[in-house]
This record gives sequence, C-alpha cells and structure tokens, in this order.
Amino acid sequence: MDVRSEHGSASAPLVDSPYARSLIAGALAGTTVDTSLFPLDTLKTRLQSSAGFWNAGGFRGVYNGIGSAVVGSAPGAALFFVTYEGVKGSAFIQRNLSKDGGRDGGGALGHMIAASLGEVAACAVRVPTEVVKQRAQAKQFPSSRAALVAILSQRSERGLVHVWRELYRGWSVTVMREVPFTVIQFPLWEIMKEWRRDQRRTANKSTATPQGVEVSALESALFGSVSGAIAAGLTTPLDVLKTRMMLATKRESVFVHFARVWRDEGPKTFFNGIGPRTMWISIGGAVFLGSYQWAANTLAGTSI
Repeated sequence: MDVRSEHGSASAPLVDSPYARSLIAGALAGTTVDTSLFPLDTLKTRLQSSAGFWNAGGFRGVYNGIGSAVVGSAPGAALFFVTYEGVKGSAFIQRNLSKDGGRDGGGALGHMIAASLGEVAACAVRVPTEVVKQRAQAKQFPSSRAALVAILSQRSERGLVHVWRELYRGWSVTVMREVPFTVIQFPLWEIMKEWRRDQRRTANKSTATPQGVEVSALESALFGSVSGAIAAGLTTPLDVLKTRMMLATKRESVFVHFARVWRDEGPKTFFNGIGPRTMWISIGGAVFLGSYQWAANTLAGTSI
C-alpha cells in the first residue's frame, strides 16, 4: 500500500532537482522566520548588550535593523540547506556512515557533519548582516543602512582589509555558536522526523523506503520547536559572547571578552537573554522548519 494514499497525495514535482528545492524552500523559510520574529531578536540583543537593556533601546524601535535581516535571510538559509542536503546525500556520507545501504543520510553523525558544514557556509552571509543588524538593534546607529555606511566609510582611512574585518567581526564566535547549536538541533529534528515516519509505516504495514514517507509541515514545525529550544538554551553563553564582540567599539579576541565578562560581571551574565532567546528560537524553529517542510513537500509534489 502506498502510505500517501492514506496520509496525503502525490503529484508530479514542481521542481525536479532536490537541490533547487532546498534552495527555494530554504530561502522562503529564512525570510519568513527572520522577519516574523525580529522584535524578539531585538529584545534578546539589548538584554545581552554591555550598555544595558534600557540604554540599548529598551522596548523602543524593535524593528531597528530589519533591513539587513531581510537582505541576509534568504541567501543565508538557502546556502545552509543546499549545503546540508548536498553533504547529507553525498557519496562519502552514504558509503561510510549509512547503515541501511545509503538511505538514512548517515544517521546522527552524518546529520552533524552536514549541519556543521551548512552553518559554516551560511555564516559567510549571516555574519555581516548580523553585525549591521545588531548595531542598529542596540541603538548604536539609527538604522541598518546607517550602520553599514559607517563601516564602509572607514575604507578611505583604514583600507579595504579593515572594512572586511569589521563586517566579519565575530566570525569565529558565531561559528563557535552556530555549529554546536546546529549539531544539537538538526540531529534531534531528523530523529523525531524518522520516529514519525516509522510510526506511519508501521500503522500502514508499509515497506516504503524512508524517502517514500514524509512528515507534514505541522509535524516538522513541532519537532523544530522542541529541538530548537533545547539547542538554544545550551548555547546561550556563546550567543552572549557573539553579541558582545559584535557590539564592541574595538576588535578583541573571544578569550579577552570571555575573561572580561567573567571577571567584571560574573558567570550568570553568560545566560543573559536566555528567556527571549529560547522562546524566539523555539517559535523560530517551528516557523523555520515548518515552512521549510511545507515548501519542500509542495515543490516535491507531496501534499501531507
């Protein structure tokens, strides 16, 4: 029995290439989540600012910096999912890590490798937009455009290399935050999705391959919310360090920032903003991975 006859319908794919589907679905998901949850991200940034919540803007102007988020969301998320799906389906992963003849994406380890490389690729777009966005969010500049112009204007005095380093300030700590976050979130998301597929196959006594049964957008959203909340809570200290580095008036290493915060403000500071961050990413995980699944299912001609 075809599982989709009981739980959905199948039609000709709107987009044949799985990589093109990942590109389109990822761009849609990234734009949707970043624009819809931007105010929560602003509040989290201001809670983590060394200037303090109220001095950084409080509850005023919570959409400051949204321009850079809109510009960076689609390409960053698209780059992540194209890399993630590409690595997960690569010959190396299937040959060396898959346990069922090349159908499971390499299991948890394969998902971790794919997610890590996906995040590194996405950070090429995400870091400059984060720098610009957070400086506007923290009221250092009136808008993301003003923040970007201020950085670019330094070229005449300090050179192109300095501008490049300013745009990628916090690169190392962003990667240090995003990779552990994704290594936690995506294997959990994939495990929960596979559990749901197994339930559906068992209920219908189906012998379909894992690709023959898909989860719905609502199910993916629920799994994304749970996995995102867990990953967000565990990686909040790295997020605090990233925010401090991006808002600092001069470049210093992550170790200098860590030592200063620990010495002057205490270890509890590393969990500043954990409430908004966990709530934002829990909701964001639902919106992001739910909308991704909906778009991927729709483009693949699978309606669940």
